[in-house]
Amino acid sequence: MKREEAFEFLDRAARGIAEMFGSSCETLVHDMGVPSHPILSIYNGHVSGRSVGSTKDILGTDRTLDSESYTTDQVNLAATTPDGRQIKSSTLHLIGEDYNLALGINFDYTSLVFANRILVDLMSARADLQSALWQEGDSRQLAEIFDQCVAAVGKPVSAFTKGDRMKVIALLEQSSAFSFRKSVPYVAQHLGVSRYTVYKYLGELSQDSAEEQEQQP
Repeated sequence: MKREEAFEFLDRAARGIAEMFGSSCETLVHDMGVPSHPILSIYNGHVSGRSVGSTKDILGTDRTLDSESYTTDQVNLAATTPDGRQIKSSTLHLIGEDYNLALGINFDYTSLVFANRILVDLMSARADLQSALWQEGDSRQLAEIFDQCVAAVGKPVSAFTKGDRMKVIALLEQSSAFSFRKSVPYVAQHLGVSRYTVYKYLGELSQDSAEEQEQQP
């Protein structure tokens, strides 16, 4: 493949990706055969504020790249633009005898970060309806079940990692501990986390269980 053909291919790919993923997706073609790696073509350049001929990278700098960066693909890396945009960035190289070109893809997900914060607020709850409405239960029995689950991990709660806490939550769920009234506040207090975190762990366990069932033949 000649240089002109390589550039035409990457340019068409850049244009197509930009159109497919919309105005939040910047795509461009770099000439990596030149130390300053200038931009040969760019789509949705408003994401980074760059245009054809620019030698700045997505971070807004024109520093000399590491030698391996001129030939090594970089996939799905995080970056922040000078104006604070959150970016997922990939660079894919196409190298021939007399050319070294690269396709850059920069997706601006800043709006998704704000949307996620809103969703977290919408999904948070002060208390668990199940715990509020179901049987009173014996607090001593709940404490015994909790202690047994913690003992199964084999180390003090103060040394727990997220994985350890998830294991305790899973064991409590298997023991029907969350059928007791006020079980979530009790577990949250004794694990040293918020109630929301307990709900979050339960949700993650439920999702993992559903995915495992889908994968079964």
